[in-house]
Amino acid sequence: MVPDVSTGSDTRGLIVYLFGPGRRDEHTDPHIVAAWDMAGAPDPGRDPAATYSKLAKRLDHHVDLRTRELGGKKPSQHVWHCPVRTAPGDRYLTDAEWAEVARRIVHAAGIAPEGDEKACRWIAVRHADDHIHIMATTVRADGRRPRTHRDGQRAQAECREIEAEFGLRHLKSGDLTAPRTPTGAERAKAERQGQTATARQWLREQAYAVAAAVRNESDYFTVLQSLGIKVKTRLGPETGDVIGYSLAAPCDTNAAGEPVWYGGSKLAPDLSINRLRERLPDQEAADRPRYVADLAEPWRHTTTAVQMARTALDSGDDAAAQGYLAAFGDALYNIASATTSPHRAELQAAAMAFNRARRSATRADHQAATALRKAAKELAYASNEPGGLAIALLFATVHLARAAAKWHEQRGHEQQAAAAEEALRRLQAGYQQAATPVLADLTRRAPRAATARRFEQDVRAALPDHADRILADPTWTALTTTLAHAETAGHNPRRLLAEVGTQRELDSAEHPAEVLNWRITAQPNRRTQAARMRSATSGTSAVSATPHPPATPVAVRPEERSRHR
Repeated sequence: MVPDVSTGSDTRGLIVYLFGPGRRDEHTDPHIVAAWDMAGAPDPGRDPAATYSKLAKRLDHHVDLRTRELGGKKPSQHVWHCPVRTAPGDRYLTDAEWAEVARRIVHAAGIAPEGDEKACRWIAVRHADDHIHIMATTVRADGRRPRTHRDGQRAQAECREIEAEFGLRHLKSGDLTAPRTPTGAERAKAERQGQTATARQWLREQAYAVAAAVRNESDYFTVLQSLGIKVKTRLGPETGDVIGYSLAAPCDTNAAGEPVWYGGSKLAPDLSINRLRERLPDQEAADRPRYVADLAEPWRHTTTAVQMARTALDSGDDAAAQGYLAAFGDALYNIASATTSPHRAELQAAAMAFNRARRSATRADHQAATALRKAAKELAYASNEPGGLAIALLFATVHLARAAAKWHEQRGHEQQAAAAEEALRRLQAGYQQAATPVLADLTRRAPRAATARRFEQDVRAALPDHADRILADPTWTALTTTLAHAETAGHNPRRLLAEVGTQRELDSAEHPAEVLNWRITAQPNRRTQAARMRSATSGTSAVSATPHPPATPVAVRPEERSRHR
């Protein structure tokens, strides 16, 4: 059951809408199911002899009586409006049940506490099977305003109790960190234009993708404009510094042909200018992502940083963990952007799903996650996708998403836990698409039996507590191929197994050989490292780097730049 509290100033206009034919969904049999005084509230829906507009005028007079008693001057935003809707699949409630719902919500929200004879006047109108609209005038009989602080949260809490008592589907409670839901008018506009997402939703995703890739605030606005998005900044009157900004989607205009602007904080709480600055501090040139000779380095660095993030979630430092979750949200966007394989769609969906899991009421320590954030930004500049190493990174993201869901669940963050679970499902689907053919190919190219037996002895010596499970794992044969490659790259198989086997525990791994396979894949080539060290000693740098990354890194691919193309 979902309550959606808002305020306004047009009592009669809202009444006319509630008893009218509706703008999108037809209003069927609109009528009052509950009110401050059922005997004193005229019901336009139950008087067929008069038009609803005339009766709306009468009802407006009764509901707004208290404001007239103040001398006719209505306070600003004095109309309290709260639609309450059951979840899809819930049973239909009777009028009597909806009446009880309405009375409990106005009591919980502070509009009309039970037994308060001087409480605000209100009505609850039903014009569909699955929802009602509660409307109130926020002026009490004694002339005071009601105490509605945190009314939305209190209404949500009451709905959770109603769901349990009425046998309805239990929905996830929020913590005021969720982005704004598109309005009905925004959804209707998107449908008319044939768009699958509203302008608000589209702008939010573009802003997240760009913020994940750029290095500072200036680049953020530059790249947004390069994507065709209009940017308007708000400057401080004294300092002239940017204190806020708004975005408008291409071709999204109002009736007057003017752009429809959305403030950063109205797109999502962590897209406000202040929250962005916490994640996008100006960096020195030396800290900026660089092109390097080993094009696999960005993927390897990100894999290592994602594994560090898993450790942070278990550390007990909630601020650091929240910082890592925010950085992981950025990393998912950059992984999807750098991926060209068929599973890219699943990664994009995972990034979008994880947006709700990347923030909570816990204040994030973004400095703790600097390594993950910097590594993820390198991916925005990566020009290739090394197959095995990219899958190793994807495998690491699956485990971090699972850890994120558990972390949120333990702290009662219901919506965030559900979002992390959705991202986990998407990442698992993407991983299966990418890994299945690669593991099959590794199995096909397995080394000779004598080499496999030698690797079996290495496993028993390096990881005796896990050896039986590793050797019984269906992916053991693929692991022997990976061990052979690692040996060719200069690694000692036994020492390497001991090293990667202690990076994290293996007891909870369903397929320990598969876990070891991707951990080993993420290891650097020892022979290449040795060659670099020799080259560096002789005074010749093996790393070729440009002093600066591109001025406008492409966070969104060209074919996705305009939702109206």
